[in-house]
Amino acid sequence: MGRHTKDAVEEGRAERIAAASEQLATPGRASAPDPPGAGAGRISTADTADTADTADPPGAGTVQDSVPPPIAGYAAPATPTPPPVAAYAGEGAAPPQAPHTGARHEHRWLVLGVIALAQLMVVLDATIVNIALPSAQRDLGFSDANRQWIVTAYALAFGSLLLLGGRIADLVGRKVVFLTGLVGFALASAIGGAAPNFDVLVTARALQGVFGALLAPAALSLLTTTFTDPKERAKAFGIYGAVAGTGGAVGLLLGGLLTEYLDWRWCLYVNLLFATLAFIGALRLLHPGAPPDRPRLDIPGTLLVSAGLFCIVYGFSNAQTHAWSSDRTWGFLAAGGVLLAAFAGWQTRAAHPLLPLRVVLDRDRGASYLAMFISGAGMFGVFLFLTYYLQQILRYSPVQTGLAFLPMVFAMIVSSVTAQNKLVPKLGARPIVPVGMGLGAAGLAWMTALDATSGYATHVLPPLLVMGVGMGLIFAPAMSVATAGVAAHDAGVASAMVNTSQQVGGSIGTALLNTLATSAAANYLVGKQPTPAVRVSAQLQSYSTAYWWSASFFALGLLVSVTLYRKGPPRPHPSEGAPGPAHM
Repeated sequence: MGRHTKDAVEEGRAERIAAASEQLATPGRASAPDPPGAGAGRISTADTADTADTADPPGAGTVQDSVPPPIAGYAAPATPTPPPVAAYAGEGAAPPQAPHTGARHEHRWLVLGVIALAQLMVVLDATIVNIALPSAQRDLGFSDANRQWIVTAYALAFGSLLLLGGRIADLVGRKVVFLTGLVGFALASAIGGAAPNFDVLVTARALQGVFGALLAPAALSLLTTTFTDPKERAKAFGIYGAVAGTGGAVGLLLGGLLTEYLDWRWCLYVNLLFATLAFIGALRLLHPGAPPDRPRLDIPGTLLVSAGLFCIVYGFSNAQTHAWSSDRTWGFLAAGGVLLAAFAGWQTRAAHPLLPLRVVLDRDRGASYLAMFISGAGMFGVFLFLTYYLQQILRYSPVQTGLAFLPMVFAMIVSSVTAQNKLVPKLGARPIVPVGMGLGAAGLAWMTALDATSGYATHVLPPLLVMGVGMGLIFAPAMSVATAGVAAHDAGVASAMVNTSQQVGGSIGTALLNTLATSAAANYLVGKQPTPAVRVSAQLQSYSTAYWWSASFFALGLLVSVTLYRKGPPRPHPSEGAPGPAHM
């Protein structure tokens, strides 16, 4: 590029550049990006590298201080090769990011449907099996002591491997990992549905957890890299958050229908239908590829965090069947704490950390992870104990129990989409998520008034609706903020942290609430004749205790979220603001 051409379009381009800055670089030569802190007025490489027939982007003519990083996952239309960007010479800041593979996706809303279907399958599986457990126990003949392992085997594998699954998605490519997770989850479900004995069923549940740990973070990171336009991203995350938040209730309804009218095994076989539909859609719609600057796998970090999360989840799960004074319970919890502390220390020194601190130390992102953790713990106060109340006190059938949760599901969907599309863009997450936490606490406190004579329409439905609105205000904004502005090569692990926070929070919440509820019932029976009426009162006392503690979780979440979230509407990240959605 020696001399300036006389092409009229190029002259017009030069005039616009001259008008933007008096310090115009030599005509025809790309100027190097300014080091950090350089004064305004220098022309970026992006300006002089434009071709004559390329339309100016919105806001053309404004002066830029440096070369803006390219949009993660966005490939620009074909143009002549621009001159290379000059070497980065700044200090104390990261070098400009390399562009990532991908393309504008014309079927992005269909992609959203595929992703939401896969996420629904993973989420509802946690509750659909609970409905099938009594029938499975009678069929296979396993004991009450072993019954918990049908749930725990899934939680252990899923919770401890999520971060690894997210990083594998970054390394291998999200489409490949997504498809692998779907196939593996379907095969594990088929094995579980056909299980001839307890051992095979537990093994199948553990395999479901392993492949779910691949599938869930890949799904969320695909959503993150597919929708980069702020308005479309808000709608997509509103829908996705509603699916993630209501999956448990859908699992209760579907599990009741399948168990009552078909067989408990169909609670596992139904995953074959979900997985097949999602697989066909993903195969046709998703683009292959992984970031070209993908990091290496952090083997020591993987071992530390997987073992630490396993010990934490197992320790709290063990507390459900053993006393909190059990050496095994506290031994696993202590070991988990030490391993996670060692993992955090290692991440500050690792050349290629499994969970880069830049992902979790962002203030808004950290607040979102904590919000997902706390709400995950508190939500089990609804799904678990209200299910017991409806079936054991009000004598609802499994199908009636599932139907009873539907209004909550609808309220969650409406508030989730409304919050993400209308409220968060104007107000930011700080007022929205705390309000959701407050509504969650209020709804659970309201449920403490339920007794043996309560009716559904007058006593159960109102707090359920309040809970639904509150959960919608939490899940969609928290998930969106937790993955906003993440570089493409970190999208998988950032998405995995969302699922890890919710899963570990749910495991801890289940163990704590179960233990507290059982203790409350036992204390109520002390010194009383265990008549049927007294036993019902003891059950109600246990449910009320669980509701109060769940309400306290949400109250804590309110304080945490209002303290940590930044004020004001979301600030655009350097990786956002693309002219159209991108997909990887």
